[in-house]
Amino acid sequence: MKPIAIAYLISRYPAVSHTFILREVQQLRALGFRIDVASINPPDRPLSSLTVEEHQEARQTFYVKKQGAKGAGWALLKTLCQRPLGVCKALSQGFRLGGWDAKRQAYQLFYLLEAVLIGQWMARHGYRHLHVHFATPAASVGMLVKTVFAVGFSMTVHGPDEFYDAPGLNLPEKIAAADFICCISHFARSQLMKLSPISDWDKFELCRLGVDHNRFQALANNGATAADKISLLCVGRLTPAKGQHILLNAVQLLLARGYPVSLTLVGNGSDLASLQAHAERLQIAHAVEFAGAVDQDHLLPYYQQADIFVLASFAEGLPVVLMEAMAMAVPCISTRIAGIPELLDDGINGLLVAASDSDGLADAIARLCNDPALRQQLALAGSQCTRERYDLQRNSQHLAAVLGGRLAAAE
Repeated sequence: MKPIAIAYLISRYPAVSHTFILREVQQLRALGFRIDVASINPPDRPLSSLTVEEHQEARQTFYVKKQGAKGAGWALLKTLCQRPLGVCKALSQGFRLGGWDAKRQAYQLFYLLEAVLIGQWMARHGYRHLHVHFATPAASVGMLVKTVFAVGFSMTVHGPDEFYDAPGLNLPEKIAAADFICCISHFARSQLMKLSPISDWDKFELCRLGVDHNRFQALANNGATAADKISLLCVGRLTPAKGQHILLNAVQLLLARGYPVSLTLVGNGSDLASLQAHAERLQIAHAVEFAGAVDQDHLLPYYQQADIFVLASFAEGLPVVLMEAMAMAVPCISTRIAGIPELLDDGINGLLVAASDSDGLADAIARLCNDPALRQQLALAGSQCTRERYDLQRNSQHLAAVLGGRLAAAE
């Protein structure tokens, strides 16, 4: 049979924080799909700093902004000759979405230039369907690709960023334009339902992400015995949404109570200087390591050395790093927000606390420090949960069935 062909569009690819997209693409290709990826922006690191897999992906990715003004101009001229009505419809759509805001109107014109570049690239490679990860500006471009070139258009919605400024991101219009939408959690699907008429709800498919259990294997007897020192690990971008300042507060409270804890923060971002200064003010800098951004090739040792994984986030979709830690049988603590309770069941396979509650977070960490048996119980249950519900291979097969069925129905 002819392989199912889908073009992917991502804002930035490859990227440390979006490794799950690379894994998804790899899995779908292994299942017989023909997939090429377009990225609006270049990778988040120099090519020399990419992993072998990322470097290979980067070599075959179509980078939109790399085409420059000359490339965009030629693509627009060619598209005007081939699809003048489509360009006119896209201009009208852009003006309508931009409203009376001059800046938004300018962005819509840039999106159109990016859309004609992607549409022409798709035509050269024989693609008739475009799938976009995240309902952010890349999805605005994808929506215009559909308008101009009359191709299929779908999205994977993660949240919560897409939901904060739904009107500004034209999310209701994207829902209406999409042929179908993959939602990574019930929470994400609920937010789309809130923004759309019930007639559109059949577009929403629950497609969970997953972790590769061949790579992230459960550690034997993790947390089974008492430790002289408890190593806490947090993996994620250093941004306000991740709540790392609350985690630092909790570490300070624990040290003041005499608990021998240390914290490793893996990630980089806009909050780095603020977090370092906060650790100094709390006089806990000696117990906090800022490891910087770490790619997948070098991440495993951090999980292997951790006694407890802590994610104090204020806002999340459904964090893959939490799945990875659970898969490796590291006992986990996180916050009771968004899609996290769909993954972490309080007292069963992890602990949940209220977001922003430094005292509650410190108490939860202390509870695990005091109870090695509970650490092991939660660790084993967490690993079992990911194997049953968040396995990459199994969930990729479900995604493949969704994509294949939806595309077949559209033909």
